[in-house]
Amino acid sequence: MENTSTRFRILLAGSFFAVVIVLATAIPRPAVAGRPSTIEASDSTPIVIGVPQYEKFSFAAMMKNAFELAREKINKEGGIKGRPVTLVYADDQGKPEAGEKAVRDLVRKQGAVMLVGGYSSSNSVYMAGTAEKLDRPFLISTAADDRITQRKWKNVYRLNPPASGYTQGLEEFFLNTIKPKSIAIVYENSPYGTGGALRMMWFCRENGIEIRKILPYHRERTDPAYIQRILSPLKDESPDVIYMVSYLKDAIAMVREIRAMKIKSLLVGGAGGFTHPNFITKSGEGANLVLTATLWSPELKYPGIRQYCDEFTNACGMIPDYHAAEAYSALLVAADALRRADSLSPQSIRAALDKTDMITPFGPVRFSSFEKYERQNNLPTQVLQVINGRLTCVWPRDLATGTFVPPPEWRMSTSK
Repeated sequence: MENTSTRFRILLAGSFFAVVIVLATAIPRPAVAGRPSTIEASDSTPIVIGVPQYEKFSFAAMMKNAFELAREKINKEGGIKGRPVTLVYADDQGKPEAGEKAVRDLVRKQGAVMLVGGYSSSNSVYMAGTAEKLDRPFLISTAADDRITQRKWKNVYRLNPPASGYTQGLEEFFLNTIKPKSIAIVYENSPYGTGGALRMMWFCRENGIEIRKILPYHRERTDPAYIQRILSPLKDESPDVIYMVSYLKDAIAMVREIRAMKIKSLLVGGAGGFTHPNFITKSGEGANLVLTATLWSPELKYPGIRQYCDEFTNACGMIPDYHAAEAYSALLVAADALRRADSLSPQSIRAALDKTDMITPFGPVRFSSFEKYERQNNLPTQVLQVINGRLTCVWPRDLATGTFVPPPEWRMSTSK
C-alpha cells in the first residue's frame, strides 16, 4: 500500500512538471535586453521599437504623428514576418541626463530591440553613446550634430544629413543665382546652430564673401529686448544676406524684429524652424520671400511621396515638413531591416541595416562611410522660398516648382 501511494505521488509530480514545461514553452516571450530572439512567423508577440524624443519641442507632435502613420502602414502590410510593431516613447527632455535615462528605460524596461528618433542635437549625441554602451542599434532620424556619426559607434546610424551638409543646396544657389558679396550669420549656440554657422563661415571664406557679423545667441532667451540687442549691429550696416540658424520660436522672433528694424537684407534660414508650417502663419507678412535651406520638400518626385503627404495632411490637418518625412521614413527603414534580419540580436539588426538600399518618401537610404562619417545616409538638399504664403522649391533647377523672387526693397551691394 505504501509503495503504491509513493508511486502515485511520483507520477502526479511528474505530470505536474510536464504540464508546466508545456505551458512555459507554449507562451511566446518578447525579446528583452540581452536576450537575442529569432523572428518566427508563428509568433504573434509585438516587436518593440523605442522612440526617444523631446515632448515639448515644436516638431514633437508632427514627428509622433509621422511615426504612428508609419507604424500603421507597417502593421497593415504584415508587420515583421507576421509580428506587429509596437512603439514605446520616452521623453528625453532635451537634456543629456534625461536622454541617457530615456534610452536605458526603453531598452531595459520596455525591451526595445532597436531605437529610432533623436531630435535635439545637444542631447542626441549622449543618447547615441548610451545606445552604444547597451549594444542597441539606434537609427537617428533628425539630430544633426556632426559628431553623432563620427564617433565610430557601431550601433549608430543616421538617416538625415549632418549639420555641415544642410546648406549644400543653399551654397549652390548662392553661387549660381544671387552671388552675395556680404553676409551676417546669426545662430543659436547649440551644437546644431554652431555646426550650421561654422559651415557657412567656411563657405564664405572659400568663396570670397565678406562675413559682416557673427552673432551667436542663447536659444533659451527669445524676449524682444534680447533679440533686438543681438540684431542691433546689423541696422547701420546691412549685409546682402542675413543667414539664421534657429528653431521655430527663435526664427519667428528673429524675422519679426528684423522687419521691425527695417533692415533690407535678404533673409535666409538654415532649415530648422524656418520649414515649420507655423513659421508662415505666426510670422505673417514678415515671412514673405524668406528663403530657407531644407532637407526635403513635398514637391519632390520620390516614389510614395504623394500618397504619404496626402495621408499625413488628412490625418493631421497640416502639410508635413522634413521632420515628419524623416520620422516616417526612418521607421520604414527600421522595419525593412528587421524583416531582413536573421534574428532580433543587435548583430543581426546591424548586419541588415548595413545592407539597406531602399527608396522612402524622404529619398534614397543607403548607409555608407565618407569623409569622417560612418553609417551615414547622404542626400542632396534644396532651397525653399515663401511665395504667396506657401513654401515653394526654387533650387535646384531640376526640382524647382517656382522661380526665386527678390524682395522689392532688397538691393545687392555693388562693391565691398
